[in-house]
Amino acid sequence: MAVVIIPARYSSSRFPGKLIASLGGEPLITHTIKSALKSRADSVCLVTDDERIVHAVSALKAAEKRLNILMSDPAICTGTDRVAFAAKNIHDEIIINVQGDEPFIPPKLLDELIALLEKDADIGMASACVPIENADAANNPNHVKAVFDNNNFALYFSRLPIPSDRDNKKPTRYKHIGIYAFRRETLFRFASLRPTPLEAAEMLEQLRALENGIRIKMLITDYLPISVDTLEDLEKAEAAFRTITAFTK
Repeated sequence: MAVVIIPARYSSSRFPGKLIASLGGEPLITHTIKSALKSRADSVCLVTDDERIVHAVSALKAAEKRLNILMSDPAICTGTDRVAFAAKNIHDEIIINVQGDEPFIPPKLLDELIALLEKDADIGMASACVPIENADAANNPNHVKAVFDNNNFALYFSRLPIPSDRDNKKPTRYKHIGIYAFRRETLFRFASLRPTPLEAAEMLEQLRALENGIRIKMLITDYLPISVDTLEDLEKAEAAFRTITAFTK
C-alpha cells in the first residue's frame, strides 16, 4: 500500500503563508492535494503546523474520504522530518513525499514512483529529474542538478552546473525535482541520521542519504515543475493555471 504525505508548513522565509495564497480562486495547497488524490495512492495525508492551513482545506477534507490531516509541532525543522512524524501514524509500506508548493505535480509521476518501488524491493528511496534545456537554468543555483550512474542511481546533487563541460561537449544536465518515494524503513533510517558535511555545504538534504550509503533511484520525467517560493512564482503559476484551464475546456 502507498500513501502520499504532503508536509505543509505555514512559515516561509521568502513568502509566508504561500500555501494558502489564491491560485485559480482556491488555496494553492488544495491544488497539490487534488493532484495527489488523482494518483493511485491509497490515501493522502496533509501534515501541517498551522490551523490556517487546516481551515483552508476543510471543505476538501469534508468531500474526500482518502484525505487525512495531521497536526505537527512547528519546531520540526524539515519537510522530511515532518513526513517521518506523520508516517509513524500510518502503516503504508511506500511513502511519497510531495512538497505543498507543487500545485501541478502530475498524478502519473506519483504512480510511476510507486510502481518503481513496487517492482524492485531493493529500492529504498527514489526521486525524479527532468532534462535541462537552457544555460540559465543550468547555472541557476536554485535549480538543483543531479548526476546518476548507468542504472539511474544518483551519484551527486549540486547547485552548480554539473557535470562540467570543459571541452564544450554539451552533456545533458538534469534538474532534480523535489519529490521522494521512500520504503517505510528507509524513511525512518534517513530521518534518524544527523546532517552531513556535503549536505551542509550544498544545503541539500538528499546528500545526507548518499553520504550514508542510501541509494536514490532517479526517474527521468518530462514534467517541468512550477514550484512557488516567491510572489513572482505565484504569478507564473497563475498564468500556467489559466493556460491549463483554457486548454482543458
